[in-house]
Amino acid sequence: MSNETRPQVDMWTDGACKGNPGIGGWGTWMRSGGKEKEICGGEAHTTNNKMELQAVIEGLRLLKKPCDITLHIDSQYVMNGVTKWMKGWKRNGWKTGAKQPVKNKELWQELDAEVARHEITWVWVKGHAGDPGNERADALANKGVDITRAGL
Repeated sequence: MSNETRPQVDMWTDGACKGNPGIGGWGTWMRSGGKEKEICGGEAHTTNNKMELQAVIEGLRLLKKPCDITLHIDSQYVMNGVTKWMKGWKRNGWKTGAKQPVKNKELWQELDAEVARHEITWVWVKGHAGDPGNERADALANKGVDITRAGL
């Protein structure tokens, strides 16, 4: 499929955790072709890094066909993991340069599979600095925390 025919998607993701580890939430807001979609969720016992990963995984998983995505993210952990570290982790059998197992390996592997379906431009944004999309994703992540807390 040529790039000209791929849907263009703007996506913002964020994770939140009340305690680390603690009750966590993730949120994703995306827009494409005049349409918008918000999703969120959470876990009762998790970490902020896991929620940051989950937000991206869930957003990408929602897309039914390959897309050109501009992904706005405030997590350098996730962005660097995909753009800088993952290739080496995979080459080393999901071990770090220090020969330690990669933390959150299963989530990284899920993310790797989702990323492979799309063309993604990664854009780091400073969290809680007024970026409207990031603020919306943060609100969704906190909604995920609240929904999870209410279900306990």
